Amino acid sequence: MPHSTVGSRMKVTALPLRARIMSKSNLENALQNTIGIEDILTLAKDSPAADLFELLYSEEGHIARNAAWALTHKTSKEVRTLPQDRLVDLALATPDTSLRRLLLRLIECQGIPSDEIRTDLLDFCLKHMVMLEEPPGVQALCMKLAHSMCSHYPELQHEFDATLNMMHTEYYKPGVRHQIKKLKKDVKT
Repeated sequence: MPHSTVGSRMKVTALPLRARIMSKSNLENALQNTIGIEDILTLAKDSPAADLFELLYSEEGHIARNAAWALTHKTSKEVRTLPQDRLVDLALATPDTSLRRLLLRLIECQGIPSDEIRTDLLDFCLKHMVMLEEPPGVQALCMKLAHSMCSHYPELQHEFDATLNMMHTEYYKPGVRHQIKKLKKDVKT
């Protein structure tokens, strides 16, 4: 069986990833390993979005995160076919911040129609965009999604603007500070 040494760990592979993906169980097995961007791009290209979507609900966090990562590399057309309500439900419920960030990214890619705004998602985004304990990627995506949802309704836009103005940039990481400044600039124009 071919192998390669990565640092002090031994990585064993029988076949290239593309050859191993033939069924959902093989896909699940491929996702449970530590994989890199090349494998993720292969999974995104060769695996049906529906199969990857089902694996978002895996009990094993590593499988769910890798499935979500692969989905973020699907075409925008394929991402828009995923059931948004289920993505939102999972993003709001998961304690895994990496999975949450990837799910929020998928939701952002899908876009949220102005007539289908979920108040639980809006409340979540308004709350988590200011939480210092949230990773910067989650905060930034929450800001983008909240801005997108609020921009359709003047009364919600005022609430978003007030929340954004309460955020003192010196407390946040550079990526979040940049997003705050960018959104404040967008609000003024």
